[in-house]
Amino acid sequence: MGAIKVHEFTTVDGVVDAPMWTMDYGFPDDLAASIGTLTGSSTGILLGRNTFEMFAPAWSTRTVEDDEGAPFFNDTRKHVVSSTMTDAESVWRNSTVLGGYSADRIRALKSETDGDLYVSGSATLVRAMLADGLVDELHLYVYPLAVGTGIRLFPEGTSQPLTLVGVEGLSNRVAHLTYGPAAD
Repeated sequence: MGAIKVHEFTTVDGVVDAPMWTMDYGFPDDLAASIGTLTGSSTGILLGRNTFEMFAPAWSTRTVEDDEGAPFFNDTRKHVVSSTMTDAESVWRNSTVLGGYSADRIRALKSETDGDLYVSGSATLVRAMLADGLVDELHLYVYPLAVGTGIRLFPEGTSQPLTLVGVEGLSNRVAHLTYGPAAD
């Protein structure tokens, strides 16, 4: 049994949706290496339906020549949390639908998985998993800008204690903050 490791690109004001604003900061080698560390220990990918539907057309046709991350995203087993999707395999190979969100089902998947489960984006799924104590590592890549509006990982009224376990400054002025569950 591995860990559930969540990766989110976020602004300083907490916006995580459709992070097109990351383009202005490039994708330097140290950022690639940092994310590569997360994916390197992962043998499964866990995604919400919306993120799956955004990732599938973007990644499914890429090769290692296009992006060194392509083999991970295409060859790794993908698990989609969705109550409306019935067939993920025809959309993107190595994909399966878990059904609607169930903390017990995700716990079972985690216990059945030899290695870590990597989660990228999927804000609705991540919110639920945080509330249910399922996230072992929350990796926030904080971009040095505020955008004012958009989906936030922690919506207004959310209280979520966490423990800071790592800080890394990247060459593109992005801060990589790693959090774990709150210490008891």
